[in-house]
Amino acid sequence: MVKISKEHYNQILEHARNEFPLECCGLLAGVKTENETSIEKIYLLKNIDQSSEHFSMDPREQFATLKQMRTEGYMLVGNYHSHPYTPSRPSEEDKRLAYDPNMIYGILSLKGEPVLNFFKIIENKSVEKLVCLPI
Repeated sequence: MVKISKEHYNQILEHARNEFPLECCGLLAGVKTENETSIEKIYLLKNIDQSSEHFSMDPREQFATLKQMRTEGYMLVGNYHSHPYTPSRPSEEDKRLAYDPNMIYGILSLKGEPVLNFFKIIENKSVEKLVCLPI
């Protein structure tokens, strides 16, 4: 289960709308237990690919963000990106690039009404849509 506040959802939505028609991307910080991930802070990053079909995060920006995250007392729990024209589900590329089975992967679709889903992806084989509980 993933817990996300309306405020954090709105941050991701605003980021996606501001970057449209490009994919946006960012990191998710929070608290994780065996069955639950609570998102406590959103870190907006730049899509250096400048593409509407895929994204890449700048390694230097990621490193600086992870350092800031630790300084602020948060831990990395996952990442997110937008799909400007496609549904909120992992693409083949998303599955292939899901490097850590312990992370959650958020995908916000802007196709029609915005939809944000979170997934657990294991070794490009298993994709589990997680229950999202707004708080």
